[in-house]
Amino acid sequence: MAEAAPASPWWAGRMAAAFGAPFLWLVCLIYFIQGFRSFVWTAVSYQMKDIMKLSPSTSQFLVSAAFFPWSIKPIYGIVSDCIPIKQRKRVPYLIISSGLSLFPWLIIGLSEHLRSSSNLFTLMLIVQNLGSAMADVVIDAMIAEAVRSAGSEFAGDLQSLSWSSMAVGGIFGSLLGGYALSNLPINAIYIIFSALPLFQLVTCVFVKESSKGFDSTIDNAAHDHADDQNIDSAFAGQGSGESFKYVSTRRRKGARKKNKRRTLSKRSEGHEKHNKSVNLYSSLKSAFISLCTAFKQPAILRPMAWFFISNSAVPNISTVMFYYQTEVLHLEASFLGTARVIGWFSLMLGTYIYNRYLKHKKLRNILMFAHLGLAIITVLDILLVSRLHIQYGIADKYMVLWGSALADAINQFKMMPFLILSGQLCPPGIEGTLFALFMSINNLSSTLGSFLGAALTSALNISSVQFDNLALGLTVQLMGTLLPIGFLFLIPRDVTGLTS
Repeated sequence: MAEAAPASPWWAGRMAAAFGAPFLWLVCLIYFIQGFRSFVWTAVSYQMKDIMKLSPSTSQFLVSAAFFPWSIKPIYGIVSDCIPIKQRKRVPYLIISSGLSLFPWLIIGLSEHLRSSSNLFTLMLIVQNLGSAMADVVIDAMIAEAVRSAGSEFAGDLQSLSWSSMAVGGIFGSLLGGYALSNLPINAIYIIFSALPLFQLVTCVFVKESSKGFDSTIDNAAHDHADDQNIDSAFAGQGSGESFKYVSTRRRKGARKKNKRRTLSKRSEGHEKHNKSVNLYSSLKSAFISLCTAFKQPAILRPMAWFFISNSAVPNISTVMFYYQTEVLHLEASFLGTARVIGWFSLMLGTYIYNRYLKHKKLRNILMFAHLGLAIITVLDILLVSRLHIQYGIADKYMVLWGSALADAINQFKMMPFLILSGQLCPPGIEGTLFALFMSINNLSSTLGSFLGAALTSALNISSVQFDNLALGLTVQLMGTLLPIGFLFLIPRDVTGLTS
C-alpha cells in the first residue's frame, strides 16, 4: 500500500493542492488588474480636473455615475448561475468582460474628441466598469464555489490571496501612474493600460473549466485526441470483418433509416428548444425564489442592512480632497501616487492583522472600532484643511501620508468580515447571484454616499478655487461616520469576524 503524500508545509502549496494552480493564477490575475486600475484612474482624475475643467461636485457626480455598473452585479450573477450545473461555463463571461474592459480604454486613448467630451468620456467609463464588475462577479462566484468544496479552513485564505493580489496591483499601478503622468501624454496612459485587459482576454481563451477549477487547453486537447483515436480504431475494427456483398444492401437500408432520422430530428429540435426555454424559466424562477428565501433570513438581512447604512450615511468628498491637495497644497502626481502606495501597503497590513488577531473577535466590536478609527481620519482631514497642524511644525505631506495609510488599513478591518461573511452565507446553486447581491449592497451604498458627497459639495459652494466651506463639509462627514455605530444592534451579538 502506497504511502500518502505528506501535506505541504507551505501556504502556497496547500492552496495549489486544494484549488489547482490555473484557478489560483486566474484569481491573482483578475484581482491584480483590479488593483492596477489605480494606474489609469489617476489619469482620469487629472483629465476631469485639468483638461475638462470640471468642478469638484461635477467630477464627483460623473465618477459616481461611472461606477454604477458595480451596483447591479446581481444581474451578472443571475446570468452565470441560471445555466444548468452540468453545462455551467463561467469562462465565456470572463472573455466578454475582458473585451468590455479593453475596448473603452483603447478608444479613449485613440480619440481626442472623446477625451474632451464629458458625456462620451463618462459613457466609456461606464462600459469599462461594466466589464470589470462582470469579471468581479464571475471570479467571486468561482471563489465561493471553491471554498465550499475545499472546506471552511480555506475561507479566509482565498480572500487574503485575492486582496493581496489586488494590493500588489495597486502598488505598482500607483507608483507607475504618478511617473506616467509626469512623463507621458495622458492618451498614452489609456493605451498602455489596455494591454492588461487584453492579456486577461488571452488568458481566459486558453483555459477551460473542470470540476476542480481549470484545466489547460493542451491537456484537454490531448484528452480529446485520445478519444478520437479510440473512436477511429473502434470503427476500423468493426469494418474489417464485413463482406463486400452486403455493402449495397446496407446502403439502401441506411438511406431509409437516414430519412426517418431526419424527420425525427426535426421534431426533436422543436422539443429541445421548448425544453430549453422551460428549463431557463425554471432556473430563473428557482434562483429568484432561493435568493428571496435566503435574503429574508435575519442572519443575512440584518447585517446587510447595517453595511448599507454604514456606507450610504457617510458623504464621500474624496474628489474634493483631491482638488484641494492639488490646487491648494500643490502636491504633485508622483507624491499622490506614493501616498496611494502606502495606502495599498496598509491594506495588506490590515488584511494580515485581521486574519492574525481580529477574525475571532466579536463583529460588533470590530466594526465599532473601525468607524471610530475612520472618524479619527476625518478629524485629521479637518486639521489639514484648517491648517492647525502648521503651528506644530507638521508638513502637509505627512498629514496626507498618515491619513492615506490609516484610512486604507482601517477600511480593511470593515471589509474583511463583510467578504468572509458574505461568502459563507451563499447557499449552493446561487453563489454568484447572492454574493453579487451582497457586494452590490456595498457598492450601491458607496455610490449613494458619493452622490450625497457631490450634493453636499454643491450645497456648500465648494469649487476648484473656493474651499472656504470644506472644513464644514468634513464635519458633516464626521457626523455621518459616527452614525452607523448607533445601528450596531443589527449585527448579531455573538457573531465573530470568522463565522456567523
